[in-house]
Amino acid sequence: MSLVAVPFYQKRHKHFDQSYRDIQARYLLSEYAAKKRTSTRSSSQQSLMQKSSSQRASSQTSLAQGGTVCRLCAKRVSSTQEESEHEDKGRYQSLVALYGEAKRQRYLNELAELEENVHLARTEAREKLDKYAVQHMMENKLAWESHMFEERIRRAPEILVKLRSHTVWEKMSVRLCFTVQGFPTPVVQWYKDGSLISQAAEPGKYRIESTYGVHTLEINRAHFDDTATYSAVATNVHGQVSTSAAVVVRRFRGDEEPFCSVGLPVGLPLPSVVPHMHFDVQFLEKFGVTFRREGETVTLKCTLLVTPDLKRVQPRVEWYRDDVLLKESQWTKMFFGEGQASLTFSHLNKDDEGLYTLRILSRGGVSEHRAFLFVRDADPLVTGAPGAPMDVQCRDANRDYVIVTWKPPNTTTQSPVIGYFIDRCEVGTNNWVQCNDSPVKICKYPVTGLFEGRSYTFRVRAVNNAGVSRPSRPSEAVAALDPVDLRRLQAVHLEGDKEIVIYQDDLEGDVQIPGPPTNVHISENNKTYVVLSWDPPTPRGKEPLTYFIEKSVVGSGSWQRVNAQMAVRSPRYAIFDLAEGKSYVFRVVSANKHGLSDPSEITAPIQAQDALVTPSAPGQVLVSRNTKTSVVVEWDRSKCEEDLLGYYVDCSVAGSNVWEPCNHKPIGYNRFVVHGLTTGEQYVFRVKAVNAVGTSENSQESDAIKVQGALTVPSHPYGITLLSCDGQSMTLGWKVPRFSGGSAILGYFVDKREAQHKNWHEVNAAPVKERILKVENLTEGSLYEFKIAATNLVGIGQPSDPSELFKCEAWTAPEPGPAYDLTFCEVRDTSLVLLWKAPVYSGSSAVSGYFVDYKEDGSEEWTSASEVPTANRYLKVCDLHQGKTYVFRVRAVNSSGVGTPSDTSEPVLVEARPGTKEVSAGVDEEGNIFLSFDCPEMTDASQFTWCKSYEEIGDDEKFRIDTVGDHSRLYFQNPDVGDLGTYSVSVSDTDGVSSSFVLDEGEFERLMALSNEIRNPTIPLKSELAYEIFDRGQVRFWLQAEQLSPDATFRFVINDREVSDSDTHRIKCDKSTGVIEMVMDQFTTDNEGTYTVQIHDGKAKSQSSLVLIGDAFKAVLEEAEFQRKEFLRKQGPHFAEQLHWDVTEECEVRVFCKVANTKKETVFKWLKDDALYETDTPPDLERGVCELLIPKMSKKDHGEYKATLKDDRGQDASILEISGKVYEDIVLAMSRVCGLSASPLKVLCTPEGIRLQCFMKYFTEEMRVNWYHKDAKVASSEHMRAGGSEEMAWLQICEPTEKDKGKYMFEIFDGKDNHQRVLDLSGQAFDDAFAEFQQLKAAAFAEKNRGKVIGGLPDVVTIMEGKTLNLTCTVFGNPDPEVVWFKNDKDLELNEHFSVKVEQAKYVSMTIKGVTAEDSGKYSINVKNKYGGEKIDVTVSVYKHGEKIPDLQPPQQAQPKRLPASDSAPAP
Repeated sequence: MSLVAVPFYQKRHKHFDQSYRDIQARYLLSEYAAKKRTSTRSSSQQSLMQKSSSQRASSQTSLAQGGTVCRLCAKRVSSTQEESEHEDKGRYQSLVALYGEAKRQRYLNELAELEENVHLARTEAREKLDKYAVQHMMENKLAWESHMFEERIRRAPEILVKLRSHTVWEKMSVRLCFTVQGFPTPVVQWYKDGSLISQAAEPGKYRIESTYGVHTLEINRAHFDDTATYSAVATNVHGQVSTSAAVVVRRFRGDEEPFCSVGLPVGLPLPSVVPHMHFDVQFLEKFGVTFRREGETVTLKCTLLVTPDLKRVQPRVEWYRDDVLLKESQWTKMFFGEGQASLTFSHLNKDDEGLYTLRILSRGGVSEHRAFLFVRDADPLVTGAPGAPMDVQCRDANRDYVIVTWKPPNTTTQSPVIGYFIDRCEVGTNNWVQCNDSPVKICKYPVTGLFEGRSYTFRVRAVNNAGVSRPSRPSEAVAALDPVDLRRLQAVHLEGDKEIVIYQDDLEGDVQIPGPPTNVHISENNKTYVVLSWDPPTPRGKEPLTYFIEKSVVGSGSWQRVNAQMAVRSPRYAIFDLAEGKSYVFRVVSANKHGLSDPSEITAPIQAQDALVTPSAPGQVLVSRNTKTSVVVEWDRSKCEEDLLGYYVDCSVAGSNVWEPCNHKPIGYNRFVVHGLTTGEQYVFRVKAVNAVGTSENSQESDAIKVQGALTVPSHPYGITLLSCDGQSMTLGWKVPRFSGGSAILGYFVDKREAQHKNWHEVNAAPVKERILKVENLTEGSLYEFKIAATNLVGIGQPSDPSELFKCEAWTAPEPGPAYDLTFCEVRDTSLVLLWKAPVYSGSSAVSGYFVDYKEDGSEEWTSASEVPTANRYLKVCDLHQGKTYVFRVRAVNSSGVGTPSDTSEPVLVEARPGTKEVSAGVDEEGNIFLSFDCPEMTDASQFTWCKSYEEIGDDEKFRIDTVGDHSRLYFQNPDVGDLGTYSVSVSDTDGVSSSFVLDEGEFERLMALSNEIRNPTIPLKSELAYEIFDRGQVRFWLQAEQLSPDATFRFVINDREVSDSDTHRIKCDKSTGVIEMVMDQFTTDNEGTYTVQIHDGKAKSQSSLVLIGDAFKAVLEEAEFQRKEFLRKQGPHFAEQLHWDVTEECEVRVFCKVANTKKETVFKWLKDDALYETDTPPDLERGVCELLIPKMSKKDHGEYKATLKDDRGQDASILEISGKVYEDIVLAMSRVCGLSASPLKVLCTPEGIRLQCFMKYFTEEMRVNWYHKDAKVASSEHMRAGGSEEMAWLQICEPTEKDKGKYMFEIFDGKDNHQRVLDLSGQAFDDAFAEFQQLKAAAFAEKNRGKVIGGLPDVVTIMEGKTLNLTCTVFGNPDPEVVWFKNDKDLELNEHFSVKVEQAKYVSMTIKGVTAEDSGKYSINVKNKYGGEKIDVTVSVYKHGEKIPDLQPPQQAQPKRLPASDSAPAP
C-alpha cells in the first residue's frame, strides 16, 4: 500500500505544545465539547420518547391479553392511560417548543445581525462608488481642460520612441537611439549611471548625433566597464523628459569553456502566475557548482541587471531544488534586490543537496540559471560511523501513531548500515526520546505512544559496526490528530447565502451500540510490523468511538486482544511482535460508552514478511566527456523501479580501487554530471540503486574515461591587425582562438566587406592554415573591415568581431610597420615572457631591434621594459607586481627610427597559476640528457612545442622529441657547450601552460657528469673504507657496496702491495650484504700507510682508500693499545664504571662506582688524599655498586677520592678529584635540590631589623644565590646583609624604613634553571613587621641599659662568728642604678654593724662587722634603674668558734632575678 500523504489540515496546522495556551487550540476544543453535548442531549430526548411509547404499548398489550374486565375498571384504566399520555405528550411538546423557540430565536438574531451588516455594507459601497464617480468625472474634466490649455500655450518635450536595452560582446559597437519632439527643440544630454557623458573626455569613444528629432549615442569598441544604465534627458523651456536603457557588455572569461555543461533531466513546472510588467533581465555573475560540508553556511548568489529598475515593482523570483519550489524556512533565507538574488543556507544538511535553479519571471519571458550544490557528510562522532540519514518525513498521521520515512546515507567509504534509531521531540521542548529499542532495518517506522492533539518532530540516526551517526535534520512538526474527524464535517446550506457546518453524526439515527467495523485489511506488511486498516461502522452513532484489535494464529481457534491496555482511537493501527513464519488473522471490535460491537469480519490469513526487497543493480554505465572538471554518467535503470528512492554514484581513479561518493543524496534520474574531478586524470564509475530496504549491489564499472572538455567548434580568432598595404592588397594577421574545441584547428576562413556595405564576401574558399593572409584585388582608398572564423574537425566556429576599418592605401613610411601576434608565456608572480612576430612591412631598412612597453590596465602612462632595443623577438619582463593586470605593446626599430606600435595586447594578470609545473632536467637509464615537462591539463588537440631561445626546434639532428600522453621530453643527441641557452616549452589548447629552463655551464657539467657515470658505471658504496677497533686491540678495515653479484671480485692493497688472506690479514667478503673486511690481530708501527680496496663487478668497478699516516695513524695505534690494555685489565677485578658522583634528594653527595669480576677475597678500599677513608657501611661487592655518602659538602671536603680493588688476580683503581670544576658542578647540583625544596620566604623580626628567611635542606655560601628588591639585585651592605646557615639563607634589613617596602625575591641558580621564592613586604605585612621590630629594639635597648650585677657575689657564704663579712660586687646601669640591700626580704638598717659602700657608682660592698649567729640569713641586693634591674640573693651561714664547718656545696655564682622597669621609663 502506498503511504497516505500528509493531509491539508496537517500542512496548515499550527503546532503548539501541551499547555494549550493558544486561542485557536482552546476554541477547537470548546467546539468539540459543544458538539458532543448537543449530540448527547438529542440522544437522551429520543431515548425518553422511545421509553414512554414502549410503556404505553406494553400496557395496552397487557390489557388486551388480560381477559375480561369490568367496564368501570376498564374505564378507570383507560382514563389513567389517557392522562399519562396527555401528560407525556404535553411535556414532550413543551420541550420541543422550548428547543424550537430557542433555535428560532437564535436564528432570528443571527439573521437580523446579518441583514444589518449587509445594509451597512451596501450603504458604504454606494457612498464609495458615488464619491469615486464624482472624482473620476472631475479628473477627466480637469485633464481635458489642462490638455487643451497646454496645447494652446506650449509644447513640452515628448518621447515618441524610447531607448532599448542591448547586450553585446567586448570590442563590439553599440548604438542607442530614441525619438523626441517638442517646441522649442529640446536639448538632449546623455548620462552613464547618472554621470554626464563628454565626448572630449574620451575622444573616439562616443559619437553623439541628432537628426530630425532622432538622437543617437554610439559606443565604439565597447569595454566590459561600459556595462551601465544609459539615460537621455531632453529639456526645453516647457519641461523635461528622460528615457533610459541598459547596456550589458559581456566578457569572454578565460577560465570558462566556450560551451555549457550537460544539464540534468530536471523539468520545472510552467509558471502559474506571470507578472504584468515587462522586464529585461541579464545575468552578470552567476553561482557555480558548489561543494560544502554539513553544518557549514553557504550563499548561492547571482548578480543581475534588471531593466527598468523600479523600486516598487520587481520581477517574480523563484528558487527550485531539483523540481521542487523552495520557500523560506528556518534553514533557507531568500533575498532579491540591489541587483542581486541570493539563497542563503544557515546550516547545511544533505537534504539541501541538489540542482538549484534561479528562475526570474516577467511578462518578457523567463530567465534561468542553475547549478548543483554538493553537501558532504560532516565528520562522524565516531570514526567509521555512517553519514546521517536525510529527508525525514511524516506520513499517515493519526491519534495513535505516525509513520516516519527517510532516505539512507551513502556508505561508500564506511561499513554498511545495519539499522536506524528514531527519536521524537514534542514541540515546545528540547527533549529527544528514542522511539525504538533495537535498530530498524528498513527506512520506515510507525511511531506509537503519542498524545492526541500534541505536535511532534522526528529525527533518525544510522547505525553500523563502527557506531552511530549524527542525527538527521528534524522533520516538520506533525500533530497527533485524526483526519477522519474533519471528513465527518458536512456543510448544510440554508436559505440565502447562509450555511452551517454539522457532523454527519447529527444526521444519523439514534444508534447506541455501534456496529462492527468494515473493510478490515492489511494496508502495510513487513517483518517488523503490519498496519491494520478498517472503515468506521456505518452508522457509527454520536458517541466517541474506540477500537480493539484481536489476533489469532491460523488454526489455533483462540483470539488474543492486541491493545488490551489502551484503546485505539483511529481506524488504523500498527501491530508489532508477530512471530516469524506464522500466519495470523485479525478482527476489530468497535466500542463506545454503551458497549462493544460485534467483531468485524476476519481478515485473510497473512504472514509478517517484507513486501519490498532490495532493488536489483542498475544496468550498463556509460560515461562521456563534459568539461575539464566534470563527466556525464548515464546508466540503465534498475529492473524494478517501484518504491525506488534513487541512485548513488561512486567514482574511483582508474587502477586505485579507492571509491569515493559522487552524490550524497539519492537522485531519481538515470543521468548525472559528476563535478570536481581532476583534469587529465582517468576515472571509472559505478552506480547502485536505493529503496527503503537498502542499497542494491554495485553495477558493473564503467570504462575508464579521461577528464577533459568535450569536442566542440573552436572559439573565434581575435586581434585582427593590418600588417602591410600596397594600395591593391592588404596583409592581415590574427591570433589563434583561445579554445580549439578539443580538436586541432584545420584552418581559417576570412570574410571582408567595404564600409557602408551590408553584405560580407569570402576571401578564401579553402581554409588557410597560417595566421597571416594577403587579401588582394582591393580598391585603393576604400575602407574595409574583416572577420575571421576558425574550423576544426567538428566544424566552423563563430566568426570574430568585425575588425576596425582599414584604409587601402600604400604604406611609404621609412619606419617599420607594427609587430604582431603578441603572446605571453611563463606567467609567474612577478614576471612573464612576451613573444611577438617581426613586422611584415620593414620600412626603408631592415629591423634592428624592438622596444617593449607596458602599463597597468586602465593607466595612461607607458613604461619601457628596457632602455635599449632588444634584437630578439622575445623578452622576459621582470619586477612586475603580483596580482596586477598589465597590457603590452611592441615597437620595431630600424635605421630610420621607431616604427608604429603594435596593437595593445589583451590584459594579462601577473600571477602564477595554481599547480604550475616547471621544466626539469635529467638523465635516463642509458645516459641520455633530456629536458622533461608534464601537462595534466592538455586535451586531444594539445601539442607540445619545444623552443631554443624561443625559436621552435624543428627537424634538428641535435635534438629528439618524445611525447607520450601528457609527458614530453627533449633529448640532446650529442650534447656540447653549444647547447647552452634557454629552452622553453608551451602546450597549445590550454590556458597558457608554458615553462622554460636555463641550461647554464654548471648545470651542463652536472648533467654530463651524471651521464658519464651512467655510461661508465661504478659500483655504488654504502660506506667507504673505514676502520674499527675491537676490544682486544684488533683493527678491522671494511667497506660495504650497495650490491654485489656472485661474480664480483676484489683485492686489498696496502702501500701499493696486494695482501691476501692469511693469519696476519684475515680477509673475507659477504656478497649478499656487500661487506668486504680485513682483520689485523697485531697492529704495530709497521702498519702505517695507505689502505685500498678495489672491486670489479662486470663492467662496473669501484675503489676506496683510507690513509693512515702521521697523527691519524698514531690515533689508531693508541686506540688499539688502549683496547688491548683494557682487555687485560678486565681479566681481574675491575671497575665497570669509574668513580662519579650525584646528589641525593636529601642534598647529600654520593660518590659511587660499579665493579665487576669480583669474588669474596676481593678487597675494596676508599681513600682520600691517599689516606684510608672510613665509612659507616662496608661496600657491597656482590651487588656491584659501591658508594660513599658525603653529607653537607663544603670546601673542607676537597680532595682526591680513590677506590681500589685487589685480589690474587690483579688490582684496579678509580680516582675522582673533587675540586675546581667538579666541585662547582656538585654545588650546582646541590643548588637544584635545595632550590626545589626551598620553603616560601618567611619574616623574622630582630632588634637589629627585619630578617627574610628561606629554609632548605642545605645551604652553603658557595651556592649561587641572589636577593632582589623591586626586581633590583641587592648588594650586601651595612643596611642589607645576606647570609645563611646550613638550614637556611637569610637577608637582614637593618633599621628598615619606608623605602624598604616592596617585593623581595630569593633566587638560587642550579646551572640551568633559576629557583625563585617571592614575598611582598608591603602594606599590612610591612607594618606588622616594622611594629614588631620596634618592640624588639626597645626591649633590647632596655636589656642593655637596665641595672644589673655583673659579678662577684656567691650564692652561699659560710663564716665563723666574730669575723667580718664583706660582700663585694660590680654593678652596671645607664643611668646609674639604685642599689638597695635587704635581709630576709626586709630593708637592711645601716649602722656600725652593717655598712654599705658604693664607689664610682660601679663597685658596691656590704660589710658586717663582728658577725654573730643572728646575722645568718638571706641577704639580697636590688640593682635597679628606670629600665629595670635585678635582684641577687646570698645566703649567709654563721657558725661558732670550735664548731665543725657545715658540709655545704661549693659556692657558685649567684643567679639574679630580673626586676621590671618602672612605668615611667621612656622609650629609647
